[in-house]
Amino acid sequence: MGSNLSSNERPVSPFNLLTVKILRLRNVRKADLLSLSDCYVTLWLPTASSERVRTRTIRNNKNPVWNEAFCYKIDRRVKNMLELKVCDEDSVTRDDELCTIIFDIDKLTVGRTARVKFQLNPQAREELEVEFTLQNTLDYPDGIITNGVLVAREVSCLEVRVDTGKLKQQSTNQELTFTVKGSHEGRQKISLDSDTRLRIIVFHCVINDHARLDIVLPEELAAKNETEKSGVLSFPLNSLPLQKEIIVEEDNSFHLCLTAKKCSGDLDVRLGFGLCMEEQNFLRKRKKYVAAALKKILHLEEDLKEHEVPVVAITTTGGGTRSLTAMYGSLLGLQKLNLLDCISYIGGLSGTTWTMANLYEDANWSQKYLEDAIKEARKQVTKSKICCFSLDCLKYYYNDLMERTKEGHNTSFIDLWGLVIESMLHDKKDEHRLSDQRRAVDNGQNPLPIYVAINLKSSYSAQAFR
Repeated sequence: MGSNLSSNERPVSPFNLLTVKILRLRNVRKADLLSLSDCYVTLWLPTASSERVRTRTIRNNKNPVWNEAFCYKIDRRVKNMLELKVCDEDSVTRDDELCTIIFDIDKLTVGRTARVKFQLNPQAREELEVEFTLQNTLDYPDGIITNGVLVAREVSCLEVRVDTGKLKQQSTNQELTFTVKGSHEGRQKISLDSDTRLRIIVFHCVINDHARLDIVLPEELAAKNETEKSGVLSFPLNSLPLQKEIIVEEDNSFHLCLTAKKCSGDLDVRLGFGLCMEEQNFLRKRKKYVAAALKKILHLEEDLKEHEVPVVAITTTGGGTRSLTAMYGSLLGLQKLNLLDCISYIGGLSGTTWTMANLYEDANWSQKYLEDAIKEARKQVTKSKICCFSLDCLKYYYNDLMERTKEGHNTSFIDLWGLVIESMLHDKKDEHRLSDQRRAVDNGQNPLPIYVAINLKSSYSAQAFR
């Protein structure tokens, strides 16, 4: 079968070169009490770079002018949204964010320069002026996996082999620091006190125009290195050939070998809009219970076909012990009405997740009369809670939180509160895990539990989120 493409024609590259030039800001509002604003603009294009960049700060100016340009290589196969933030720099308190702009790069035309005026406050004629230029590029595309919304790029594995023999002769009680911004590992260190001369570290990262390996040298060696005054060696990774070793020697005292290769293995995140296969299998099994319950309640003469069986969910709200109690009562009421087996999903939040966690320890809880579970919950809720604040319990809380911190988890009052609730409802450490609840849904014998959680950014208060 013949091809219409000539041998000299090349496939169109999905990449474009985007230049964003921050021009000026007019009539900026006064964010400081005693002076005009000290403005700068930040740019973030996560589909092109993991780094946020920013302009310089122009102080005490109502109409700051920057004329600063930033370049990105964008991939048209994904949705590219640029975030611009106008900020007021403060030396004492946290910088103020005056406004945020989200701009769709798809609005631009290749080969043309567009000057856009973003109206921040039309009444005060406050506006940010930005110039965009989009150009073609012949760069070879890197691999991506996408469903049109979620995007996964091919990750490379960068292996760094370091020969520290010569460094040890010049520097003692020091360490080398390796950084690849945007990588999974971020930063790694090698101590020169180790007896091992040849060391290997690995970074997992997306290699693009912005990817580089930065090495911070020991203080003694950095002082001797005349070519690198800052004591930092940088190696761009976008020009690093795959599967080939690159040997670097710096000033005859520093030897390392770089090797990049594509990572193999499946994604940990499923890219799709439908239910996963495991959940589809659960629903098929659950529909047998639902169909039988509906036939009994509605006095049907024939069995329901699979496509005729409705999917019904229970949604609940939080509220501590009140919601725990109310959910037990509601489920008992549904059970007495023979409606509990008609339910395919149960969603819980806060206090109702306490109810769910207790129930799903039993693999067949919905097939048993709930009065027994309610009696056990009533006994735990109504008993004295003073033992939860005993010296032994406080020591247990402290040690558990310290262990979580050592493992790298961010701990807060919520973690402490969870341990207190555990003591109140179980009198001891609860060894039951979420994964243990698979037994309760393996055959579709109970509704599928959905535990609702809210994940807040550390820089964003719960009050502001609400």
